[in-house]
Amino acid sequence: MGNARNLAFWVVLFVLVISLFNLFGNSATGPASNEKSYSEFVQAVDAGAVAEARIDGENLIYRGADGRSYQVVVPGDAKPTELLLDNGVALTAEAQEQSGLATFLVGLLPFLLLIAVWIYFMNRMQGGGKGGAMGFGKSRAKLLTERSGRVTFDDVAGIDEAKEELEEIVEFLRNPQKYSRLGGKIPKGALLVGPPGTGKTLLARAIAGEAGVPFFTISGSDFVEMFVGVGASRVRDMFEQAKKNAPCILFIDEIDAVGRARGAGYGGGNDEREQTLNQLLVEMDGFEANEGIIIVAATNRRDVLDPALLRPGRFDRQVTVPNPDIKGREKILGVHARKVPLGPDVDLRIIARGTPGFSGADLANLVNEAALMAARVGRRFVAMLDFEQAKDKVMMGAERRSMVMTDAQKEMTAYHEAGHAIVGISLPKCDPVYKATIIPRGGALGMVMSLPEMDRLNMFRDECHQRLAMTMAGKAAEVIKYGEDRVSNGPAGDIQQASQLARAMIMRWGMSDKVGNIDYSEAHEGYSGQTAGFSVSAETKALIEEEVKAFIDQGFQTAMQILTEKNEEFERLAQGLLEYETLTGDEIKRVMKGEPLNRDDDGDTDVPPTSGTSVTAIPKTKPRKPKDPDLEPETT
Repeated sequence: MGNARNLAFWVVLFVLVISLFNLFGNSATGPASNEKSYSEFVQAVDAGAVAEARIDGENLIYRGADGRSYQVVVPGDAKPTELLLDNGVALTAEAQEQSGLATFLVGLLPFLLLIAVWIYFMNRMQGGGKGGAMGFGKSRAKLLTERSGRVTFDDVAGIDEAKEELEEIVEFLRNPQKYSRLGGKIPKGALLVGPPGTGKTLLARAIAGEAGVPFFTISGSDFVEMFVGVGASRVRDMFEQAKKNAPCILFIDEIDAVGRARGAGYGGGNDEREQTLNQLLVEMDGFEANEGIIIVAATNRRDVLDPALLRPGRFDRQVTVPNPDIKGREKILGVHARKVPLGPDVDLRIIARGTPGFSGADLANLVNEAALMAARVGRRFVAMLDFEQAKDKVMMGAERRSMVMTDAQKEMTAYHEAGHAIVGISLPKCDPVYKATIIPRGGALGMVMSLPEMDRLNMFRDECHQRLAMTMAGKAAEVIKYGEDRVSNGPAGDIQQASQLARAMIMRWGMSDKVGNIDYSEAHEGYSGQTAGFSVSAETKALIEEEVKAFIDQGFQTAMQILTEKNEEFERLAQGLLEYETLTGDEIKRVMKGEPLNRDDDGDTDVPPTSGTSVTAIPKTKPRKPKDPDLEPETT
């Protein structure tokens, strides 16, 4: 509608310009220097200096002997026709002009167009259009009508509890008497909270597909402008539209853009955002009740929202949308694999077991990467091998086989990764080793993946100490093989990860007897709104750093002891990595025992890893600085 309106405006403007051009262009048919008096025209005819002539109303235009055209105004009683014919001059005549009424209308047309354009702009200035220069205060909420590509609750999987909460809201809209006869009232709002990629917006689209009522969608950033008061005006207009279509659902995506706590930040907050939030609070549950309007909002930053926005009466339900568990991941993979032809060897449960920590978006990306890999090699269906390769690419990054590495660099990388693998396998509380490779992936020259057998919910003290030992095993391996003077900068990532884990153990989890059960993390890391003014003494800081060093040194010594005791297995595994470049968990154990590997001619294993340590996976898709080291993959 808006595009058609803009097109009509430019067409009208074009016609106006053409009309004005014709109007003023016809007013002067030639320069003033070509005008002659009637007496000069008579003299030119008598002298034979007129080659031809044309009569146009009261004007006579003739071409002189010099080839130039001249214009003459003929007096009322003159008879130029007889004069020209008597002298043998070729004469033509133009049709007479239109009637007086037609001439008046043609002259009036440009002014009518000007009036129409003026009315159009006045309408825009008064708010007749949402996208105009003066239409700031109009809501940008869109009425969602998906006739094709409609999403329903059947397309949402892995978050059953959240789906049940929202299915009840949809059921209330369809059959309100079922709840109202017992005194129940429809929830006024539902806030979807969860990490990015877990399906919050997908749930909202499913509500739109199932509800059968008008569904308005808008982003939180669409309210805020540089002018104070515009956002509040848009909120009012949005609820006016919703009231006209009640009962309806209003979805606000990324509500933290407008719903941040008031008075926070430097300078006491933002006037425009706070006025917008105030208006939103009033419209949701103010003096006038908005019956039949359900607000559904989504955010991954619940901690920054204003407390007044979260209270019952505004958002009666706060629905948590977490990362899916193993059953949820299997269901999500089934949803995304509907349009993908799967090979007979594909087992989605095995893939789900190998991807703990993946969100719904990560799993969708995994299925897509597997399909692309199958298409790249010309397969007619997606095999299990494609899913394994796609999983490695998503978790560890793409292989950088074109990267040039010297033999010495490859050897050092092999011993470094072999150290991680040996220690990880030797310590019972470490997660099973999934894969080891010396092929550069992402930003790492090599990598050992250590993945849990099930979704991890807790981290224990002995597990943390053993993980520290596995993390520091890379540097221990370099020290044992090359000596302390030949240690490279390869363990830099290991040291950073070990430091994060040790500090979390001491400052957050109370796993240090010397420091005690006190949370020092906020005070140590910097300013926090909840701990403003809380500080740590120099002695406590020194004690914390001393304990961090002690924990890491303890892990390093444990790794040194294990690698020294298992020096033969350590050497075999390093040489195996140099020969095969990539080894799965089962292959690592066989190489450590000195057993041969069953490899095809192309170097691939006969069957993708589907049991034991190689089946359970997962690190995060991208390296980052986490708040909880217990969620970090053990990659080096």
